Amino acid sequence: MSLCARYVFRHLLVLLLAMFALCVTAQAAGQDHHGGELRLLGSTSGGTLDPQLHYTPVYLQIFSAVYDGLLTYRKAGGAAGDEVVPDLATALPQPEDGGRTWTFYLRPGIRFSDGRPVRVQDVQASFQRIFRVGSPTASSFYENIVGAHDCLRQPHACTLSEGMEVDPATGRITFHLVEPDAEFLTKLAYPHAVILPADTPDHDVGTVPVAGTGAYRVVSYDPQQSLHLARNPYFHVWSDAAQPEGYVDTITYRFGLRDEDEVTSVEAGHDDWMFEVKPLDRLGELGARFPDRVHINPSLHIVYVPLNVHIAPFDNAMARQAVAWALDRHAAAIFYGGPAVATPMCDMAPPNVLPPVGQCPYTLPAVSASGMSGWPRPDLDRARDLVMKSGTQGQAVTIVVQTDSTQRGIGAWMRDRLQQIGYRASVREISRGVQFSYIQNSANNVQISLTSWFGDYPSPSNFVYLLFACSSFHPHSDNSINIPGYCNPALDAVMHRALQEPRDPVRMALWRQASNMLNSDEPAVPLLAIKDVDLVSARLGNYAYHTLYHMLVARAWVR
Repeated sequence: MSLCARYVFRHLLVLLLAMFALCVTAQAAGQDHHGGELRLLGSTSGGTLDPQLHYTPVYLQIFSAVYDGLLTYRKAGGAAGDEVVPDLATALPQPEDGGRTWTFYLRPGIRFSDGRPVRVQDVQASFQRIFRVGSPTASSFYENIVGAHDCLRQPHACTLSEGMEVDPATGRITFHLVEPDAEFLTKLAYPHAVILPADTPDHDVGTVPVAGTGAYRVVSYDPQQSLHLARNPYFHVWSDAAQPEGYVDTITYRFGLRDEDEVTSVEAGHDDWMFEVKPLDRLGELGARFPDRVHINPSLHIVYVPLNVHIAPFDNAMARQAVAWALDRHAAAIFYGGPAVATPMCDMAPPNVLPPVGQCPYTLPAVSASGMSGWPRPDLDRARDLVMKSGTQGQAVTIVVQTDSTQRGIGAWMRDRLQQIGYRASVREISRGVQFSYIQNSANNVQISLTSWFGDYPSPSNFVYLLFACSSFHPHSDNSINIPGYCNPALDAVMHRALQEPRDPVRMALWRQASNMLNSDEPAVPLLAIKDVDLVSARLGNYAYHTLYHMLVARAWVR
């Protein structure tokens, strides 16, 4: 061997040994982070453990590590998390029949946490169950499957026999749609479409966990105290993008602390993460003392004010418009931490989903050409005039809010505003675990409320259509996401055209038209677009934020 060849060989060998050492070190570092308990906090529990019924953001991060659908969102932080990836399906399908037919193949070799293999019959039964149990998105997400309308009319007789075909021999699953849906794959990735064992009861399972396929399983649940997860012994990684193996061995979610006490516990390292919005009086402290442990994330989180269009005074459009003119969005933003965290909204879809065009409705002009754009300031005089013209002056109005400090503060501020424009206003506080279901049920005759909505995916449809379509209103139900009970067939027609439209510019123009129609009738007042502020413990590493799942529990490790 020549001198030159020996020189190259020696340096190549050194390079290879160095690369091997780095790989070993990286693997060892990864192994060092495995194990331990991830400790989460919530002021109240999220209610039912039924993944096809639960529709608050409290447990979605838990369900993301317990259950799988045919598709899911990539378990990654940032914009990458918006990508739909194959999960229990082997690949993303291509549309057939002009977008009316979609064919999947079930990934082989996957078992539920009770050891049973996942079969195409489980897939078929899971979609039937969506309608049989009255999932909140049964109509808004899955009504386009052939036979779904019959299932909505007679849930217990639902078969979807013409809308779904399964072949046990090949693992093939075929969906037939009534009309094309540009967002069908995105809807299949949502947690309500997770796959459960075929014998899962056709009713709300409540506190009884159902077997899943994810890296973790629920081992115990007491809604008054805690939720405990441990590793699924039958899990193996088939796609890290879809279902990571997770670092921690157990996850505990404790309930019952006040938001102030939650902050203190995470600061001290007794717990690792809290669900609640951080109290206004603690934000400065967090930013000053723990800048490396505070994460501010762009989100699909909005705050809005639903107005019941069926009962006085807000069955009158002028009364609804009066509230829109009266509420000062900049003042409301202060309760959430100011403009760095909360910004006024012009539409029911946040500006990162549907950019506003021109000045917002229901606002006075900016005080100068260089003044604030979008939503400058309220108009109390016009609000009072509308209340007078509507004939609703002096009527009693009760605002229903949650018991956390932020909502209590905004509730008191809203009460004062409604009193200023001519109503006898009061506030009723209800715990977070109950309030969202309570304001959805028309039997409770809630006139006006304050609530948040966390978008399921970044599309105007998930705000404008889902929250206000006629099909989203279910009288006397706790799962009626159309809280105002609003139904406008003309608006529905525009939104259905948008859902079918494959061309992005045309689709967005249709959503703009739909939003303008909604603004003119004002069944709800868009208030704020919120950035999520996360505080984590000093021992938590590998933090990643997902717009649907919040902090990704399967990505985090603890020291």
